[in-house]
Amino acid sequence: MTRPVKIGAEAALAQLSGWAKDAGDRDAISKTFTFDDFNAAFGFMTRVALMADKLDHHPEWFNVYNRVEVVLTTHDADGVSALDVRLATFMDAVAGA
Repeated sequence: MTRPVKIGAEAALAQLSGWAKDAGDRDAISKTFTFDDFNAAFGFMTRVALMADKLDHHPEWFNVYNRVEVVLTTHDADGVSALDVRLATFMDAVAGA
């Protein structure tokens, strides 16, 4: 398997809507998703988890009731890669559905 190539947060953010550079000192992007209730938030997380397993690329996330806070970075690339953009795009599509 080839190692993912770092593209950087700025390049990723140019391709995404509503995402931000993570407040930490590493190259990462973040977004908070808010849903009507816990069931909707959990359903979102379940759909994303299935895709993350297919991509072998897993998010850092935190859930409280109807809110899911997500941080994406590719540890193998030491920063944001195309995998993060792909997963972020999927998350946006699922959240909008």
